[in-house]
Amino acid sequence: MKDTEGTMFIEQAKKVLEIESAAISALIDRIDDNFLNAIDIIYSCNGRVVVTGMGKSGLIGKKITSTLASTGTPALFLHPAEGGHGDLGMVTKGDVVIALSNSGETEEIIMILPTLKRLEIKLIALTGNTESRIARAADVVLDVSVKEEACPMGLAPTASTTALLAIGDALAVTVLSKRGFKEEDFAFFHPGGNLGRRLLMSIDEIMHTGTEIPAVNFKTLMKDAIMEISSKRMGITTVTDNDSRLLGIITDGDLRRGLEKFGEKLFSLKAEDVMAYNPKTLTRDVLAVKAVEIMEQHSITSLVILDPDGRAEGIVHLHDLLKSGVV
Repeated sequence: MKDTEGTMFIEQAKKVLEIESAAISALIDRIDDNFLNAIDIIYSCNGRVVVTGMGKSGLIGKKITSTLASTGTPALFLHPAEGGHGDLGMVTKGDVVIALSNSGETEEIIMILPTLKRLEIKLIALTGNTESRIARAADVVLDVSVKEEACPMGLAPTASTTALLAIGDALAVTVLSKRGFKEEDFAFFHPGGNLGRRLLMSIDEIMHTGTEIPAVNFKTLMKDAIMEISSKRMGITTVTDNDSRLLGIITDGDLRRGLEKFGEKLFSLKAEDVMAYNPKTLTRDVLAVKAVEIMEQHSITSLVILDPDGRAEGIVHLHDLLKSGVV
């Protein structure tokens, strides 16, 4: 019995996905001049894009609003019922309204249409009924009608809301492209996300400075250099000249190779005898993601940050990049 019931539910779930997939596929042939006109209206908007819709359409509208806002288009959501009781005050000349209504006859939206007209607001209607009152009042109508809902009773909005969401994404992404929106722009609106950290964080925000920088003079004995590497716990020390300018670095790897080559004599050598010359360095204004690229390219775990005079003013370790969320 359970096997039979399970098979029935699996088939029902597949049917839902087939219906909703077909609803989205049907939209492809409707991307025409009306869609381009909608894009031009949104792109040319001098104010905000105000998205409105009731019920499930309203929930989809909130998502469309969020997508627009996060991709460079100032947007807000207006609950149409609240709009008819004072919230229309948030809509001003220069704004654009996107109205979501599968039936095209949502009374709460129809109630606010006269005010929008008086404000000379451009109206884009996303509706399943292109002959409806909302459609007739719109400057641009996008047909999001569906053949059937996935709900077996044909009552719960399913395929119709999926179609609304898909066309909303199409609008947002197309406007994004028209604006020339880049990763850096996206990061600007997402400073708390991983992408924001990757694209906005500079080296000077995470580098170690001052006494945290491991450093020895080029004449320092290796036994003391090893102590510096050990005490600063970065697996590296900078090696400087008498004016504190960077000459090279000594890493854990250099120590292992030194021991293999010199044995116990290593401890009596000077730092200049073991150090690696011309290490990879950066300046403090470089983005942290650049440090990751250099580390990956050269299979290293630390980078020295130099000031304009060639002195070490910081050091960054792979662990610092991991902790900051850049990696």
